[in-house]
Amino acid sequence: MNNVKTAVLLALMTGLLMVIGQLVAGRTGLLTMFVISMAMNIISYWNSDKIVLSMYKAQPVDPSNNPTLYNMVARLAQNGGLPMPKVYVIDSNVPNAFATGRNPEHGAVAVTTGIMDLLTDDEIEGVLAHELTHIKHRDTLISTIAATLAGVITMIANMMQMFAIFGRSDDRDGGNNPIVMLATIILAPIAAALIQMAISRSREYLADEGGAMMSGKPLSLASALAKIDYYSKYGALPAGNSQMETTSHMFIINPLSHLKGGMSNLFSTHPSTESRIEQLKQIASRMPVRS
Repeated sequence: MNNVKTAVLLALMTGLLMVIGQLVAGRTGLLTMFVISMAMNIISYWNSDKIVLSMYKAQPVDPSNNPTLYNMVARLAQNGGLPMPKVYVIDSNVPNAFATGRNPEHGAVAVTTGIMDLLTDDEIEGVLAHELTHIKHRDTLISTIAATLAGVITMIANMMQMFAIFGRSDDRDGGNNPIVMLATIILAPIAAALIQMAISRSREYLADEGGAMMSGKPLSLASALAKIDYYSKYGALPAGNSQMETTSHMFIINPLSHLKGGMSNLFSTHPSTESRIEQLKQIASRMPVRS
């Protein structure tokens, strides 16, 4: 199913870019954007993980510079029957984590310095197990491509807006092209919709369940979710961070969940934290008590 979603995303990206090219420069623009979109699709498939990691200036972790975190990931990967993923740390006070990579053989998991300061070792282990489950279920390719394409579409929307505002005043038709302005207005919602179409909320429930089994600590994961969710609602977050908006679906908790509004629940990339915690409690109640 995720392979189908990936193909749909890439096809939508191609179609959107070709429509923009047609609006701006007619047939020449359409053909130009078709060539550009093909190149971008290839880059997104093979390098989307590197793009997302570079967006956050993620630094690699190895046994020498952070043995605790590295060994924790290695132990969980072995429990889950996964190849050892690459491990990264992001210098950010916002407590969160995400996984990336086009398949388990090229998987990577990243955590922020904020999450390591906020959570206990058991809670971090639960979070890492959740992210490794995303890798195991091959959710990460669709997530990273969605993030890359959403960022590209947002950038194009901004460019189109500048074009509409500062378009040639001596245009024969006079003023700005209303079609271009209309395209600008609809592109931003499309970027958000692409992410929502690509990422199913049900994947988070499955990753929570898999993470609980992989770590054997469902209540620790539940506790971690509660802490991260509380921070996301009441802690300090950077305002107007477009890169966070385009990658919010990748994190274990949506870092923008503190934003309230009439459409926020409709376009939420994650199920409610309360429902996820309740599921984890039910899983814990079914697990044998360790002696």
